[in-house]
Amino acid sequence: MKWGLHFDVARKKEKIAELEYKMGEPAFWDDPEKAQKVSTELNALKDGVERYENLINKYEDMQVLWEMGMEDKDESVCAEVEGDIKFIRTQLEQLELEILLSGHYDANNAILTLHAGAGGTEAQDWTQMLLRMYGRWAEKNGFSVETADLLPGDEAGVKSVTLMIKGHNAYGYLKAEKGVHRLVRISPFDSNARRHTSFSACDVMPEIDDNVEVNINMVDVRVDTYRASGAGGQHINKTDSAVRMTHIPTGVVAQCQNQRSQLQNKEQCMRLLRARLFELELQKKEEELSKLEGDQQKIEWGSQIRSYVFHPYNMVKDHRTNVETSDTQGVMDGEINMFIENYLRAKANKQI
Repeated sequence: MKWGLHFDVARKKEKIAELEYKMGEPAFWDDPEKAQKVSTELNALKDGVERYENLINKYEDMQVLWEMGMEDKDESVCAEVEGDIKFIRTQLEQLELEILLSGHYDANNAILTLHAGAGGTEAQDWTQMLLRMYGRWAEKNGFSVETADLLPGDEAGVKSVTLMIKGHNAYGYLKAEKGVHRLVRISPFDSNARRHTSFSACDVMPEIDDNVEVNINMVDVRVDTYRASGAGGQHINKTDSAVRMTHIPTGVVAQCQNQRSQLQNKEQCMRLLRARLFELELQKKEEELSKLEGDQQKIEWGSQIRSYVFHPYNMVKDHRTNVETSDTQGVMDGEINMFIENYLRAKANKQI
């Protein structure tokens, strides 16, 4: 079997040795945040190699079992071998997915922003529902979530929210979610119980490591402080701890209000600003924009990547891959891997 070549196990083992050597350096833990990223990457690589080696052992054991069964004309092994084949197929699909997450920034943390579109209060409520969906997805898949900024809706829901989703391959997975999400339902805000269509846009970009050079002249950056809004402790709501940074030459804006101190918000805000300026630079320099950002679309009818229908029937359908399910509650509880995985496979096969 030559699976090892396909999954590039040798390279992964070399990378594991390299990271283990780095972790053994005396000053490794002087930068806890950087050290944690290295540790997370190392654990992910070790897990992948271990699963690959376990899969090889499983395959070889299955071969021996099958051969012994055929020699003894024991048909009872058929059911066990069939179960092993299903298990191996599932594991292969997971390993295949990891290969698809080999883009330059796929391993990075993700910065996910939701913006309510057409639909007023209904769209703002829909945006809050998506916020919960992505939070549940992250929790189920071992990612941590921090809210960098949140603008509440006028009556309900949220107008916009920026999340920092942290963990190995967070961007690799979530880049599949960039686009407009459309909801059809009977609006709880309509006294006449009419059906409404709402839109919310999801924007995803990778958090950029410090070793990626992004030239920012602070003379060109206007820094404003203001009082944080929404839920929070007394200190957060009673001091000007929230920070907004505007890069004047480009008009790019980043803001953060979730941290307790103004200094912490400034650090977080700078990370957001670096990521957005880096994104802008890529848009200028790269023709293959879709690898990182995809097409910019209006948040309205006809531009959606996925539709969520709660009335007159239950269905969630991804328009890029035609993958659909009637389990709308499961999807809203974070069960969206079917959409993400099929998108990544279709993208790799250049079907979309």
